Amino acid sequence: MPLTIIEGPPPFTTPEHHRQLTSATPDSFDSIPPIIRHKDDNVTLTLDPPLDQIPSQNASGTLYVTEKVVAFVGPDGRGFSVDYPTLILHAISRAEDGPLLYCQLDESIGTEQADDEDVDGLREIRIKPSSPDTLETLFEAISLCASLNTDNVPDDEDDENDDAFIDANEGEFQAVSDEAELSEVGRAALAYMESIIDWDHPASRPRPDQSLQHDASAESNAAGTNGASGAAVQSPSPAAP
Repeated sequence: MPLTIIEGPPPFTTPEHHRQLTSATPDSFDSIPPIIRHKDDNVTLTLDPPLDQIPSQNASGTLYVTEKVVAFVGPDGRGFSVDYPTLILHAISRAEDGPLLYCQLDESIGTEQADDEDVDGLREIRIKPSSPDTLETLFEAISLCASLNTDNVPDDEDDENDDAFIDANEGEFQAVSDEAELSEVGRAALAYMESIIDWDHPASRPRPDQSLQHDASAESNAAGTNGASGAAVQSPSPAAP
């Protein structure tokens, strides 16, 4: 589902209130708001490409991570939300002005444009939390919520990622394909992704029994965003200390 403009915070409930609501069988579980897993009242973010309704650079506001969506709401009450199947990548990134969470959206997923290779539905979001100390908590919250929404990913999206992975020991993107080796543009895209992800940070390394998944099939979109577009990575829960 494409990114959605909203006029206020998304619906949510706390874990404690959710337990109260589900202690007795409700008339409909669909009427119970999703649990909120993280909230930051003072984040800044950058959108690329930008939205008309949201400043493209250093927009400030509140970030909500619920079990259904990640949402951002500015001081004027306007913002956006995105569901987890659309959020194809999230990883802790190195940046000149400090660490942040790098996200990539594929807004063509679940739409009629999904099979159109000429349509670029990719969007990048860089989120800087109010404190660097909360960055790992934010990453873990999104990882948890994304794992709860894997059933909503279209089957063909799963198939596309079956033959791709990242070597957790080397911190490098690897891809297995029946096609020829990646083109120069594709290699540039992977090099860019390697350069922005902080492999030294524990939250960016998977456990030995897990792998990050990467889709290098959209090479034609890579040049438009410094080589980042087309790389689909789903970051798993971080390793235990």
